[in-house]
Amino acid sequence: MPNYLPIGKLSIDTLRELLAKVELRDDRVLVGPQIGEDVAVIEMPEVCLVAKTDPITFATDEIGWYAVTINANDIATSGATPKWFLATVLLPQRRSTEQLAHDIFDQILSACAALDVSLVGGHTEITYGLDRPIIVGQMLGEVAKSHLIRTAGAKPGDLLLLTKAVALEGTAILAREKSTFLADAGYSADDIERLRNLLHDPGISVVPEARIACQAGRVHAMHDPTEGGVATGIWELAIAANVGVEVDFDELQRLNPYGEIWEKLGLDPLGVIASGALLISAPESHALQILWALLDEGFECGIIGHLVGSQQGVKLRRGKRLADLPRYDQDEIAKLFAE
Repeated sequence: MPNYLPIGKLSIDTLRELLAKVELRDDRVLVGPQIGEDVAVIEMPEVCLVAKTDPITFATDEIGWYAVTINANDIATSGATPKWFLATVLLPQRRSTEQLAHDIFDQILSACAALDVSLVGGHTEITYGLDRPIIVGQMLGEVAKSHLIRTAGAKPGDLLLLTKAVALEGTAILAREKSTFLADAGYSADDIERLRNLLHDPGISVVPEARIACQAGRVHAMHDPTEGGVATGIWELAIAANVGVEVDFDELQRLNPYGEIWEKLGLDPLGVIASGALLISAPESHALQILWALLDEGFECGIIGHLVGSQQGVKLRRGKRLADLPRYDQDEIAKLFAE
């Protein structure tokens, strides 16, 4: 019987094997496909073109808004400005209406307007074999080469900051797509509506935070933790930069206001899809400036750890106890969608 792969991202080990086959044929490619890097970067005569593609597969509610926002996040982590968006919209056979097409298109246009991004193209079709809409987004942006930020730029000695909250996106998706789990766990309709609204308040866009961080101090790396949660995002940053990380459990818990929800479901919030949180690696002399700038603008933020040599691994400290930080090749929320 075939050994079928689980729902979610390919494992880091499998992805490493696949990427080892890639041969870049253009020396203008400054950043190609690498574990932990959020974008591709191509050098142009005056600026760098930054490119990202990401699908929206878990969420269906406001899927067009998700597609623009999630792809813009990764552009922003490179220090670039998101500028141009394309979307491949796949709609399910015998489940799609004209109204659905209009709703998704309006969501895309609304999100583009909020970010001053132009919708420049894409593709639409009704597709067999789907039970829900799927959008594959492509965002392009630009940045001066001198201002380009890479996930691989993180350095030992840096402090690691996290904005907003652990499992922010996953909690919003749970309330929007699987609210019966919350109702069965004892959460009221008002509670569920409040959690649904996390999509917009505090929101899953990290474009403002990335801009504030870059203006406030020197940033060595930024990373947008998505599938696999904050824990996997930290691992991806560590792999990209060839560094170790020591994470402070107590500070991480302070930024984990939805942890009880996931624990009631028997899932680890550190492994839950986490767009809306932004990992920032900055030298100690600049990290506090960045922290205070974000707090002054109303963004929750904390210093959750520090970077060390790669030989020290990626660890989670609880008091005096130091253990490996878990890594989630399959996002915890996928277990709910698989049921």
